[in-house]
Amino acid sequence: MNLPNLLTILRMGMIPVVIAFFAADLPYWALAFFLLAEFTDFLDGYIARRYNLVTKFGKVMDPLADKLMLMTTLFCLYATGRIPLWVPIVIKECSMITIGALLYRKDIVLPANFFGKLATVLFTAAVLLSFFSDIVAPWHTYVLTVATVVAILAMIIYGIIIVRTN
Repeated sequence: MNLPNLLTILRMGMIPVVIAFFAADLPYWALAFFLLAEFTDFLDGYIARRYNLVTKFGKVMDPLADKLMLMTTLFCLYATGRIPLWVPIVIKECSMITIGALLYRKDIVLPANFFGKLATVLFTAAVLLSFFSDIVAPWHTYVLTVATVVAILAMIIYGIIIVRTN
């Protein structure tokens, strides 16, 4: 266990906090924790690469934590009427997590690709804009759409990698 892995575990622990803030009708606190989670994602990746602390656990759990936080936030944003339902449904890119977990058992770990990273940045921007949808409409929907397309492209690339490694 090292600092990047602890940050990943911390990020997983923030998921119920985000849900609780949405449930308590405190969306800006939920946003603050979402953004804090995104910062820990950046930080753990930076520390892991900079200090050669990359682990198999981190390669699998980091994207899992990211996707679970994103999916949670997207469903909460839908539930509060800020985004359309198709966004969290299409982003069930969590199937990618399942595939990653299966490959983990085979000692194959999928590295993050450019489009996956770009999708994360776009979704972070889209989530942020969604909290202010009454001011920025319809821009949050445009950014969500682009983020979704980029995430689908990332999934296709991951699928190609999976097929080539088997």
